[in-house]
Amino acid sequence: MVRIYLVTEQLIRKKSEHNECLISTLEELSLHQEDIECIEHLHNWCRDLKILLLQSNLISKIENLFKLKKLEYLNLAVNNIERVENLESLESLNKLDLTLNFIGELTSIESLRANYNLKELILTGNPCCDYPHYREYVIATLPTLKSLDCEEITTTHRLEVSKKLQRNRAIIVQKQLDHAIERDEQKIRYLQQKKELEAKMADIEDEDERKKFFWDSKSEHCPEIRADIARYHKECREPITPKPEDDIPKRGPPQLFAPCGRPYNINRPNLKFKFQDESTEYILDLYVYKFLDTALIDVDVTCNYIRVTVKGKIFQISLTEEVKPSDAIIQRSQITGQLLIRVPKLHHNEIIEIKAKKDNIQKDFKNNRNTELKGTVNIKDICSHQDDCPDLI
Repeated sequence: MVRIYLVTEQLIRKKSEHNECLISTLEELSLHQEDIECIEHLHNWCRDLKILLLQSNLISKIENLFKLKKLEYLNLAVNNIERVENLESLESLNKLDLTLNFIGELTSIESLRANYNLKELILTGNPCCDYPHYREYVIATLPTLKSLDCEEITTTHRLEVSKKLQRNRAIIVQKQLDHAIERDEQKIRYLQQKKELEAKMADIEDEDERKKFFWDSKSEHCPEIRADIARYHKECREPITPKPEDDIPKRGPPQLFAPCGRPYNINRPNLKFKFQDESTEYILDLYVYKFLDTALIDVDVTCNYIRVTVKGKIFQISLTEEVKPSDAIIQRSQITGQLLIRVPKLHHNEIIEIKAKKDNIQKDFKNNRNTELKGTVNIKDICSHQDDCPDLI
């Protein structure tokens, strides 16, 4: 069986490139033609959404949207929805598109009365559109509508149909009960046809012939068949051939140290980094994922290596000189998410002291040399008194 796509964080970030892959501030999201079966996570990740496009999927129930208080336009066209529900909390909803679904319970639109900002509703292509007085019932039930199925609603028409609401509703209720009975019978026929189809396909050994037999077989127009078609269509595009377990490379835990005890340099998270070897300290600038929770990052600084564990994956870098782990400074930017680690070298104070002593020795030597020269006789003075003191020659 081919796996149907779910709403994942990776998928949403992929679809939010126009917003620099930021999903918390996303105002428009298009997830059409992704074979999504259920709506999930959006109300927690993207609360600022104003436009949500979910057309051409396999969604069977409207759910998990109650936190989207700013949502203005919701497109659920070409899905497997059979009733309108769970939209009462969308107080900013202005346009709702439910084209080409399987809505037979027309009275479920009464839940939209709480959406006082709803101006446009599209139900074209649903079974309920064939009910007698369908349009009159919807217009009278939702007095805030300005347009139904892309047709403008006039004030005169609204006043006329409001007088017949109770009578039209009774007719609608009877029709949707008949539809519910037909739908139950359809489900039974579908299960029988599916069982027969699978039995016939099991006798066909060739995979291509099996797929051809599926596409040539007759079927009813129902949500279950639409889901099966989507799965087989995906299978034809991307055939799944799982590898035997023996052929799957098994990646074991990384080797952290060489046999001699020297730490290896490891970058399992594949993170970009910048490493500086200064005279007094080591500086590691690690480009950690911007939206990664700091609780998923563990830093370990020892005398000869720095190890950072990111979501269980190890980044380790070996140090050529010993350091002082107790004096390490670890910081993370709240804007970029970068991790900065500064570790002072163990002997850098001793080096500074030795250098200072050397400078002092050189200074003292120079001062002593100048003092000795002041106490000696200049050779020029000797030469200048040569005539007066001939005995000195």
